[in-house]
This record gives sequence, structure tokens and C-alpha cells, in this order.
Amino acid sequence: MSPFTVQSALKGDIHLPTILFAKMDAYIKYLEYYLPQKTVSNNDLQQVFPEWDATKVAKKTGIEFRHQSAENETACDMAVSVCEKLFAKHPEVKATIDFILLCTQSPDFKLPTSACLIQDRLGLPNSVGALDFNLGCSGWVYGLSLAKGLLCTHIASNVLLITSETYTKYFHPKDKGNISLFGDGAAATVVSNAGFAAIGEFALGTDGSGENNLKVKTGGARFQKPLNEVTVDDNGYILASDYLYMNGPAIFNFTLETVPSLLEQCLAKNGLHDMADFYILHQANKFMLDTLRKICGIPKDRFYVDMQNTANTVSSTIPIALKDALDKNLVHKGDRVCTAGFGVGYSYGACVLDF
Repeated sequence: MSPFTVQSALKGDIHLPTILFAKMDAYIKYLEYYLPQKTVSNNDLQQVFPEWDATKVAKKTGIEFRHQSAENETACDMAVSVCEKLFAKHPEVKATIDFILLCTQSPDFKLPTSACLIQDRLGLPNSVGALDFNLGCSGWVYGLSLAKGLLCTHIASNVLLITSETYTKYFHPKDKGNISLFGDGAAATVVSNAGFAAIGEFALGTDGSGENNLKVKTGGARFQKPLNEVTVDDNGYILASDYLYMNGPAIFNFTLETVPSLLEQCLAKNGLHDMADFYILHQANKFMLDTLRKICGIPKDRFYVDMQNTANTVSSTIPIALKDALDKNLVHKGDRVCTAGFGVGYSYGACVLDF
């Protein structure tokens, strides 16, 4: 069937064409992730921070290991690596890609766009559309919404959604809080008109008033040069303007205030008035997720928590967790899975996937 039909509407002496697009659903077709080779264990960190209790932090965060990109390995490099890994498993899909979406907050350059570099390095044709978008932990959910929009408006047929982040390059060397929580990683998701999971409706939100609670202050147009400001905030966290700063308690409170209602809105938009079959939320840390689960009244067996060997990989945590849950046979045909990302911005979004 033709993707659209054209009818003529008569208005006076002018015929106005009306384009009626055929309904098109969007699906996740393929999913893959990549983690850098270098790993840093809790014991490694305890060697650097002798006062750091590795056992206690592991119990609270749920993290034993985190992956760090090599000195000369960038988010763009990791994006290429994960796409090549996906194409090696599914060689037929490479020729079908007609749009690249890259979510990253650690681009190789201020310009040009990293997605353009990825198109060239992957050897994709010049007819491929490509763009970056700057989001953190909500990035994969927002990316699905953009990919679905491209499909449903017939701009693209097979979208390559990539999330890739190297937050570890933004750490102050004495900031043991962020060093223990975050790891680097990348994920590639092919969104098409057929696949294993239909992409449902979205609930999205923004609260830019929280900008200062998770931030790298310098390096953009506002403060181009290093400020060399290093202090300690009221909670004992390193506040360094040239590095990543996170106000942990503020982020925690934002999450508890925002995510329960976000999940309710998402479920209602998708016709779920009780509970989803399974939940895969942004893997921020175990304590935060356990608290969210209890507040929302979600049973443990419906709620995924596993960042032991990956840590918080920002925009890639949900696709990594989803891939692992599928490999463990925790998600089954017929399940409706609620996903949600939330964090820097503040930005938050949720979506239901129908398996």
C-alpha cells in the first residue's frame, strides 16, 4: 500500500491537496550496547580513597565495577564501536538505515555534529539524515520519541538511535562521589516499522530551574575558559566549575517528587490503569531505585535493578538494562514494559513498550 494518498479539496476555484498519511507504528527492531575495556572496581577506588568504604558503597549504590573510556576514546568512538557490533550481528540492517540520532553530552567537538562524523565513519550513504541532541539520563526515552516521529511522518524508515557518554572525562580527581557512581558506555537501537517491541505513548517533562544541581559550568559559550573554582558544598560534595558537579540530595529529592507522577501519566496515556508488567527505569543507583519502587508500590519481581558491572551510564542505562533483561528472559511476549529516564536538566520522560 502506498504510504499516503492524495485527495483534492475544492475551495472556490482552487484545488487544495490534502495528504492523508497511512498509520504507521514504530518498533524497536534491534538493540546492542558497548562498554569500554577498562574497568575500575570498588577495591581500586579504595586504594585511591583509603577512607572510602567499598563494601558500604557497593551495598548502597549496587555498583561493583564501572567502565572508563580510554584516554583517546571518545563518545563518537564508542558510538561507532556499538554500531559496528550491531551490524556484525545483523549485517542486513546497515543498508536500511536512513537516519542517525545521537544523544550525547560529551561530543567530540563543539562543531561539527558528531552524528555527521558517525555517518562517514560507518560508511553510510550521504542520503542519511543525522543530528545530535543534548540530553542526559532521559535521552533514550526522548530519542525513541524523536525516532517514532520520524517514522510516523514518513521522513525515515529505519532510525539508528545511539546513546553514548563519557562522563568519566568530566570528573574532578578528588570527587569520589561521582567517580563511584558513573561509568562510560554506549547503546544502539534500531527503530523501524517492525520489530520485537512496539513503542507506545510518551509522558515527557522539563524543569530547568534545577540546572545548577547537575552541571559542567565551563566549556560552553557562557564560560568558555576554565574558572579554576573548587569548593565543597554544604553536603560535602566537590563543587568544581570546570568539572561535573552533582548535588546528590537535590537530585534525589527531584526524583522522588517527579517520577511517581510521571509513571502514572505514562501508564494512563497507554491505557494502563493499574500497573505495567515490568519496569525498567534509569539505573541511577540502587538506593534511589529501591526507594522509588517502594513509593510507587511496585513488586520486586516487576522492577529491574542491575548496575553491578556497568554503573550509571547516563543515557545508555535503560537500553543496557533492557538488553540484559531480555537476555535473562525476564521480559516475555505480551508484556507491557514501562521505561523512564530522569536527571540532568532537569529532564524526564517515560514510555510503555509493548512486547
